[in-house]
Amino acid sequence: MVGPIRGPAAMDSRVDTAVIGCVLLERYYRELLHFLQRQVSDRDTAADLAQESYARVLAAQHSGRAILDVRALLYRTARNLLVDSHRRAEVRRHDDLDAMPDAQQPPAPRHLQPDEALASQQILRAYSGTIDSLPPRCREAFVLHVFDDLSHAQVAQKMGISVSMVEKHIVRGMLACKLCERNVREQDSPSAARTPA
Repeated sequence: MVGPIRGPAAMDSRVDTAVIGCVLLERYYRELLHFLQRQVSDRDTAADLAQESYARVLAAQHSGRAILDVRALLYRTARNLLVDSHRRAEVRRHDDLDAMPDAQQPPAPRHLQPDEALASQQILRAYSGTIDSLPPRCREAFVLHVFDDLSHAQVAQKMGISVSMVEKHIVRGMLACKLCERNVREQDSPSAARTPA
């Protein structure tokens, strides 16, 4: 099936709109180019950004979008392209770590520092030891609730005990872990590290 036949008047109005748009755009080219040169301090980059701005505005015109202020759209498009250009430049800009002296090398993330990794292992061992030292039924209820994320009712059903007994086991486990945490903090505090004179 053939689409509707457009008459000469419809084609003339589209041509007129495109011609008017091109004339308006051409009027602002030098102005936009000077604006972009001040922003990027490079004539070639400014020319590229101006051309891309014009291409986008012309594409918007040809798509049938109503453009009330061509100059404003042109400048907004150019500013957006400037922002995009700066972002891309920031992503690409980085120091070559191999070329930097050791003293200027950025530190590894804190959790990967040897002291921090050792402290984390010691804390994990302390908690693990604390949980292992709980009575078997208490440990089972605590592990099911804390690590397997079961509700008190689900733990009670799984273990064949009352919900109140599960709550008591979990409280006992939590108190043991709090005591473990306090002991670890006291060992790591500066006052604990001082030796008596």
